Amino acid sequence: MPASSPLPTRRFGRTDMEITRVGFGAWAIGGAGWAFGWGSQEDADSVAAIRHAVSVGINWIDTAAVYGLGHSEEVVREALAPIPQSERPYVFTKCGLVWSRDDREARPQRVATRESLKRECEASLKRLGVERIDLYQMHWPSEDGTPIEDYWQTLLDLKAEGKVRAVGLSNHDAEQLARAEALGHVDTLQPPFSAIRRDAAAAELPWCAAHQTGVIVYSPMQSGLLSGGFTAERAKNLPENDWRSRADEFIGDRLTRNLAFVEAMKPVAARHGVGVGAVAVAWALGNPGVTAAIVGARSPAQVDGWLPAASLALSADDKAELDAALKTLGVGSGPI
Repeated sequence: MPASSPLPTRRFGRTDMEITRVGFGAWAIGGAGWAFGWGSQEDADSVAAIRHAVSVGINWIDTAAVYGLGHSEEVVREALAPIPQSERPYVFTKCGLVWSRDDREARPQRVATRESLKRECEASLKRLGVERIDLYQMHWPSEDGTPIEDYWQTLLDLKAEGKVRAVGLSNHDAEQLARAEALGHVDTLQPPFSAIRRDAAAAELPWCAAHQTGVIVYSPMQSGLLSGGFTAERAKNLPENDWRSRADEFIGDRLTRNLAFVEAMKPVAARHGVGVGAVAVAWALGNPGVTAAIVGARSPAQVDGWLPAASLALSADDKAELDAALKTLGVGSGPI
């Protein structure tokens, strides 16, 4: 169990885990060479970023088997190896995406059979070098015909066997959450949520609040768009091996509106003496249904950029100013 953190923590749903309000997201450190890579990434930089995050008090890491097709989990293991067991962060990972051994660039398949999930769990335990995974999440709803009741029961069984500490769902809607809850408690949900992508606030966040399900949102900076360091020129020059080069929010009129919202965030950031990225993360954390936010980093400097969000509370005036900008600019989707 991680040592106490100097950063604010919250109880993670009904679990026995107290987690910091921001966690280290390990998607980008999977590197390039697969369908949803972020471009080239040096492992040494990734290791340095993870160790720095832990040193400043971040007490959980979110990764997935599919990130880098196993590589992200291996990098997490390398980064944590010299850290005493009592000081290591919680490690969360995901299952349900199976990749081709022959074509690394092929889109991973959403497979949820019992045999496949149990096999994935054993592989993640080995790559991470742990005896138990702190949180095991179904990455996406299945596309192989496996009903949610079947794959959720598999995760519940893995928890009962002691292979995992807690189980959750990622990218599932409120109706799917209810179907799973009927079999056994959904410990956690991991939805996308940012000032640009607000859809989860309509149904999923209220459902989780009503059922004491912990929520860790991903992409609170909209994959870097709201970091304060993104420009139209940078978007135009994203390499082909960076999935964002093909994403709707990074091109055309959407990009223009998103970057205009970044400009609107700057006065709020200046008042608090923090970067725009920290304000973006704090906006997501301001929803009462959100336990914590997953924030990616590829270097120690990027960690320092969003770390203030761990203890930043936006005022009512701040929120009103940002919400007004969202409405005026017509940014994103979901309730404001």
